[in-house]
Amino acid sequence: MPMPFTIKANLIDIVAREIYPAEVVIEGHSIVSVTRVDGPFGTYILPGFVDAHVHVESSMLVPSEFARLAVTHGTVGTISDPHEIANVLGTSGVDYMIDNARQVPFHFYFGAPSCVPATGFETAGAVIDADDIDELLARKEIVYLAEMMNFPGVIYKDEAVMKKLASAKKHGKPIDGHAPGLTGDEMKAYFNAGISTDHECFGYIEALEKLRHGVKVMIREGSAAKNFETLIPLLKDFPEQIMFCCDDKHPDNLIESHINEHVKRALAHGHNLFDVLRAASYHVIKHYNLPIGLLQAGDNADFIEIDNPGDFNILKTYINGNLVSEKGASFIEPVAAPIVNNFHCSLKTPEAFKLKSESDKIRVIEVLDGQLITNELYAEALNINGYAESNTEQDILKMAVVNRYSDQPVALAFIKNVGLRSGAIASCVAHDCHNIVAVGTNDEDICKAVNLIINAKGGISLANEEEALVLELPIAGIMTNRPAEEVAAAYTALDRRAKALGSTLRAPYMSLSFMALLVIPELKLSDKGLFNGKRFEFTEVFC
Repeated sequence: MPMPFTIKANLIDIVAREIYPAEVVIEGHSIVSVTRVDGPFGTYILPGFVDAHVHVESSMLVPSEFARLAVTHGTVGTISDPHEIANVLGTSGVDYMIDNARQVPFHFYFGAPSCVPATGFETAGAVIDADDIDELLARKEIVYLAEMMNFPGVIYKDEAVMKKLASAKKHGKPIDGHAPGLTGDEMKAYFNAGISTDHECFGYIEALEKLRHGVKVMIREGSAAKNFETLIPLLKDFPEQIMFCCDDKHPDNLIESHINEHVKRALAHGHNLFDVLRAASYHVIKHYNLPIGLLQAGDNADFIEIDNPGDFNILKTYINGNLVSEKGASFIEPVAAPIVNNFHCSLKTPEAFKLKSESDKIRVIEVLDGQLITNELYAEALNINGYAESNTEQDILKMAVVNRYSDQPVALAFIKNVGLRSGAIASCVAHDCHNIVAVGTNDEDICKAVNLIINAKGGISLANEEEALVLELPIAGIMTNRPAEEVAAAYTALDRRAKALGSTLRAPYMSLSFMALLVIPELKLSDKGLFNGKRFEFTEVFC
């Protein structure tokens, strides 16, 4: 139990929407009193930030390590969807995240993963059915039904989907949405089913329509998907319906910033201070009914101290009355994290990545930098000796998805805008099923990069004639128990090497991780084949 203490500072009261000099008395985990006093003071205090939607696993860190970095940026809590580890390990993966998270002073609030697997068009390591969802939602540590990605199932009232939604309503817990590009009558049918949020808006008009329908829109700025600039103008007219989230944050980016970046950028755009800060904490806390404090008497003592609202440098972070960070230094101690996994495929040969030509025309996945959506393109195939090959001159490269759970034929397609001029990159941080995704300029290097991951039973890799680099991720194949700083350094090194090989993407590995995410249109590749996310059906590589 922390010792009683008093703080005198300028209090940014986001509940009353005013700033005043105050004396705040903290005893144990709670704020005993907040008293207006004479001032002003040299620093400001305000509620800590809460990420409205994040997959902790995408940081490649276990929750305890994620927290150790996040508190340095003023974050005191997250709404965490554990469906990444759930797709690998099922409900035992959810338990793993909860068990690790409760060992550190940080407010992790987990959801029940609604779509495991996300679709029936890919291979996952586990299934969480409607009965499992009901059991999870009955637990106090599960505070919501996580993103309902199966929007066709909602719109056309699939029985299993309806049972999951009904369970959330029965337990009185919010339902998160996932409806990229959905508008019109289909959008209305989806959200009228009881779904209340969406973090997947990538267009201003799309988000505006959802806001007018009463949906709470999360403005996302992560390592791959960057929607802040497009959506932040909506904060002015819909301040009570906006929340901030990262969704996915790689370790190098998490060292640099978290929700504090949303706050600084929104203020730089000229938005009202209280509208911005409420999007960063208040609305999240109220929507999910969280016991995180808002600097009111009787609240939990969760708050941050900054230099001033102009520069917004985080000086201190308090959680449960404990000082957990000061001037960029985290006081959260590392926690031992046991290894759990589900990796059962054999090493591959280059022949597994050969694609016999069937036509002179191919469908191509077009990567859009900073977006999760892709386009469907058509291009001339580069056919050599009866096989379709990567065409580096046109930046049309071969892509492969390898089933990690059993030995199955490799799925192959082509992708544009990755930019590699030589070598290959691969990752089994590949939403949602976390099979191995690889892109490369030739079959030998693709095979080499894939085998690095198979040998490590998880990771991200890079390979060419001279190099064989891998960041091993032994926990479920998507996380590591190494210190966050080491992971960030290793990730940064691989990111730089990928760019040195020609990749023009801002975050090559993060972008790669979404190229097997079938629920985001338009064209993606699963371990079972090329998939059209608009029509929700498989399609052919050759046309």
